[in-house]
Order: sequence, then C-alpha cells, then structure tokens
Amino acid sequence: MKKHFITGLVILLPLTVTILVLGFLIRLLTQPFVGLASNFLAQLNIVNKGFLFLSPDQVIKYFSQFLILITLFSVTVFLGMITRWFFINALLRLGDRILHKIPIVNTVYKTTQEIIKTLFVSDKDSFKKVVLAPFPSSASYMLGLVARESPPQCSKAVNDELISVLIPTTPNPTTGFLLMFRKKELVYLDMKPDEAIKCIVSCGVIHPGNLPPKPASKENF
Repeated sequence: MKKHFITGLVILLPLTVTILVLGFLIRLLTQPFVGLASNFLAQLNIVNKGFLFLSPDQVIKYFSQFLILITLFSVTVFLGMITRWFFINALLRLGDRILHKIPIVNTVYKTTQEIIKTLFVSDKDSFKKVVLAPFPSSASYMLGLVARESPPQCSKAVNDELISVLIPTTPNPTTGFLLMFRKKELVYLDMKPDEAIKCIVSCGVIHPGNLPPKPASKENF
C-alpha cells in the first residue's frame, strides 16, 4: 500500500504543481481584463448553457481568459514587429524618455527594463553558471546561480574581485539571497541551472543526471 501511494504521489504532485503555477500565471495576466471580456461575451449570448460540470458563467469566464491570452500574445508579437518602423520606434523612444523623467515611476520602470533586458536580450551569462557557495558559514555550501560581477564600488571597498550570486531557498526557489563572494571562495560546477533548480525544489531528492523514478511493479508487493 505504501509503495502504491508513493507511486501515485510521484505521478500526481508534478501535475498538480504545474496546474497551480499555470493557473496563477493565467489569473495574473487576465485578471485586469476578464470582467470586460466576460461582459462582452455575455451580451453576445454565444454561450447560454454549461459544459460538463461547468456552469454557463464559468464557461464564459474561462473562454474570456483564453481569448485574453491569445490577444496578449498577438499584441506582443505585433508590437515587436512595428517597433522596426521608424515612426513607431521614434514614438516608443519618446515615451521611454518621458517615463524616465517621472519621479517614482522612473525607478520602477528603469529597474524592470534593465532586468528584462538582462534576462532576455543581453548576451551575458547571467544565471547560466552554477556554483557551490559557502553559506551560511564557511563549513557548509549551498547551490547558487552566478548573476554577474558585483558592482565596482563593492569590489573596491574590500580590495578584491567580488561575484554576485543568487542563493535560492528550498523548496521555493523564487525567493532567496543575493550574496557577494570572492571569486576564490566559489566552486564552479558542471551543472545546468535547471538541474540545480530541480535539486533545490526537491530538497535534494533529485540529483542531476538521475533518471526519474520508475513506477513500482506488481512483483514488488
């Protein structure tokens, strides 16, 4: 019975976590527009009955979210295409300069812009190298992702080259610590970032290169 339960858990938990994460992202992207889209679909009277265990209102809501996601994707692609046009590009640069001059707004805007460019546009090796970092003491190590070289002011203050390292927490790697280490203190690993994240999320149960657990066979019972 115990082995059956563990086998079912191995199958069910990844699916559950995936659904929860996707559901959170969908709600985050569609929440500002779902009311407007639902009212529009309700006025068209396209959906007037439920589907399976869903009520008509739920069908309208989920269909609205689907349409919103498709619209957001299309708008993003279209925006990327039209920025190549000189006139549109000039307007975007003008808007960018205006946002950079608005107090408070410019701080949030510039910070977000720099993060997005670093992660998706820049060709730097940010968060692509995995290291063992001495944390929380020199007698222990934690897996970390190298962000980049630390700010020059920090390295100059200690008169040594410092490296900024993100130390994700277990089992939620979306939080963590940004620490600065001397380069000689870090141990660089031949490990991919996604392998490191898997190890962290699983609390060390999943090792890089390990095959996924096989379902238990009947002969084991």
